[in-house]
Formats: sequence, structure tokens, C-alpha cells
Amino acid sequence: MRPVPEDGGAYGGSRPISEVEPSPFAFDGRGIEYAPMETLPGPAPEETRIQEAIAAEAEWIADLLSRLVRADTTLGNEEAGQRVVEAALREIGLDPVDVWMDAETLRAHPLASPFDWDVANKRNIVATWGPGRGNGGRSLILNGHIDVVSPEPLSRWGERSPFSGDREDGWIHGRGAADMKCGLAAILGTVKALHGLGLTPRAPVHIQSVVEEECTGNGTLQTLLAGFTADGAVVAEPFGAAITTAQVGVLWFKVRIEGVSGHAAEGSFTVNAIERSLHVIAALRELEAELNASPPHPFDLFSHPINLNVGAISGGDWASTVPGECITEYRIAMYPGMLLPDLRARIEAVVAAATSDMEGTAQVLYGGFACEGYDIADDAPLVRTLAEAFVRQEGTPPALVATTGTSDAGVFGRMGIPAVCFGPYAEEAHGIGERVYLPSVVQTAQVLGLFIREWCGLAE
Repeated sequence: MRPVPEDGGAYGGSRPISEVEPSPFAFDGRGIEYAPMETLPGPAPEETRIQEAIAAEAEWIADLLSRLVRADTTLGNEEAGQRVVEAALREIGLDPVDVWMDAETLRAHPLASPFDWDVANKRNIVATWGPGRGNGGRSLILNGHIDVVSPEPLSRWGERSPFSGDREDGWIHGRGAADMKCGLAAILGTVKALHGLGLTPRAPVHIQSVVEEECTGNGTLQTLLAGFTADGAVVAEPFGAAITTAQVGVLWFKVRIEGVSGHAAEGSFTVNAIERSLHVIAALRELEAELNASPPHPFDLFSHPINLNVGAISGGDWASTVPGECITEYRIAMYPGMLLPDLRARIEAVVAAATSDMEGTAQVLYGGFACEGYDIADDAPLVRTLAEAFVRQEGTPPALVATTGTSDAGVFGRMGIPAVCFGPYAEEAHGIGERVYLPSVVQTAQVLGLFIREWCGLAE
């Protein structure tokens, strides 16, 4: 991650969001042409009113974010955070509804990612603000996910709990502060301020807090299947001063190797499944190199856009026994335009070739992410309207970036809803010492407020 300046953080204390580099997971290779800044008129009174109202909610936003971070919402524990979101929505004056995860419906849908865990008691929360369609504006989804990845190893966090929600020198610390409870706090702060001004969008705005973004994207898919669709969506992921318009797809898979177990003293009659797994890893690294050899634009701006991650490995249970089974779990990325069946076929061919001379079996299994890449044109109405709101707030255009990560923007895109990511500035997402810079959360909310005014329209 980038170093933090000594004068108060990556923003330099009070510097605007426009002066900050985008997320290190993204690369700025494109931009929108605008008129020279000196030709832009000053902010309209209504815009200033919106900016000031959102700024006045800064303490509420910070307190909400701390409470969200203090809730451990790792896989299977999301409800603690959803209760915080539900209470905040009711405080704003909205009426949230539950969208329960439905395993049968999801498994029947072609865009759902496979899963082998229980989802029966998990809910997404959606609150609709504004009237029905047909009032002159464009409808909108503001989306954030409540789930976070594991903070392990806990010993690396030192004296600060990974779920502390501590505030220090303008930052909020803890797992999920960056990815992406900061985005949820910005969304809710925006709506609270606009609602408090007595403003109502001319088309419905669906505020979503979803589960399972970190492993499947099925939470967002479930809300769409429940009928909460719109003319556009903004996912408030923390990419800093950037609008993310292209992202890779992601495939999770496991390789199960069955060897021949036996006593370590008789190794010549055994097949070590762990060692065979190392051959498979090496072969998959060759596939990774092939995928990085000639990346399409804009991913050619990255030195290594496709990453194979060996995320977990389990095998053996005794030092003097040759392990007869090993299961290795992987994540690999794919470019927009690549098809999941094609990538699966290549993986299976690589595994088969790497294990063809061994006794025992090798099996490729799928579970978790199975999503293709997504991109949206730089001049799409959603992108231009959000970028222009950024200019109105910050006085300079945002970066338009591609990312080597994935997000629920891809779920919306694959369901026919234009979507982008835009959110606060944060550091160490998924890492030790995760944190978000609080002024950027407020500034994100201010940009979203101006964007809603242009995209949806606002009425007294």
C-alpha cells in the first residue's frame, strides 16, 4: 500500500478527495474530457445547501461507521451488522424490508455462484426512498455489503482489536472499516442529510445492505430477483478518488488430490498427496502466466492483471504418515469477455495433465465466486453523471479506473443494470491494520448527494 504522509494521513489531513490517488487495486488509464475548470460556474445554492447538510452529518456518519466495524460480520455472522443498518434506516425515517437468501432460487439461477453452506437465516436489507417510477427522474440503487473477510491471524493486530472501530487522527480502524462499511456509512449519511432537508427523489432510490459479496455476490443477486431493480447502480466500494468502470471476473475452485497413504518408512509404496498438490500449483502458475501474456485494454496497463491465489491447503494429519489426501483452494481472475466454461475447461485440462502420471485421482471442485468480468463505457450516462457530480464537488475530474478485484457492480451489470464503484479512501483492505480516512467518507457522501440530484432529481 502507499505510504501515509506525516501531515495527517494519505489525504494530508484536510486535502480534498480530488487530490488523492485512487485505490492501489486500480489503475487510472482513462478519463473524461471536460471544459476547462475556469469555465465552470460556481456551485448553485441548492448544491451548497446539500453539501453543507451532508457535512453537518459528519459525526453521525463516523459514529455509525464505528458501530458497524464493531460488529463482527464474517461469513455466517452478518446479522449483527444488519441490525445496525436497520436501526440507522429507521432513524432516517425509512422503512427497511428483509430480502431473505433463498438457496433454491439462487441455485436455479444461471448467474448465481455455487455455494455449499447454509444461507437460510441470512437477510439482505433494502429500503426504498422516494416515489414510484414515472415522476421524471431515473431510479437508482445505492449498494454496500455488510460481510467482511476473516481478520486472521489475530495475533498480528497487536493491542488493537480487529473489530475495534477506533477513531484516531481522522481514521477509523478495524476489519471492514475499508471493505466496505465506510461505503455503507457514506450512503446512509447522504440519504439522512437529503431526507432531513425535506428533499425527495423523483424516482425510487433503493438503499441496499447485502450479504456474501466477499464470496459469491449472491446477496445482491437475491435483491434483484426480489424485484429491486433500477436504471443504474452505484456500489460504494473504497476506490478513493476514482470511478471504477472495469473489473475482472473471479473463479474459486478446489483441487482434491487422492494419493496413496502409508508409513513414512515405506515411502516407495506411497504417493504423497501434498507433494502432488505442489505439482498442480506449479502447473496452474503456468496458466496464470499465459493469461497475463497479452491482456486486453485497459488491463494492459497493469503489470500483472490476472492473479492466481493459493488461498488454503489441507492435507495429512501425522508426521510419520504419508498423506493420502490434499485439498487446495484457489482464486483466479478472468478478463471481461472471457467465459466461465472456457476457464473451467482450461483449469481442468491443466490439473489432468499435471497428475496424469500419478496413482490416485485428482478432482476439480467449484464453490464460491463464479462471475465473469464486467465493464461499462466511459461515456455511459451513469459514468458521466457521477463524474460531473464529482467535478461539481471537487473542482477536478475523477480518475476512471479498471481494477484487478471484483465487486457487486458486476452482478448488476450482468443483470442489465449499468453500475460503477465509487467510494471513500481506505488502506489495508483484507489486511492487518485496515482503516478508512473519515473526511473521505463525508466527501464521498457529498458527491453522492449531488449525483442523486442530477440522476434522480430532487423535489421538496
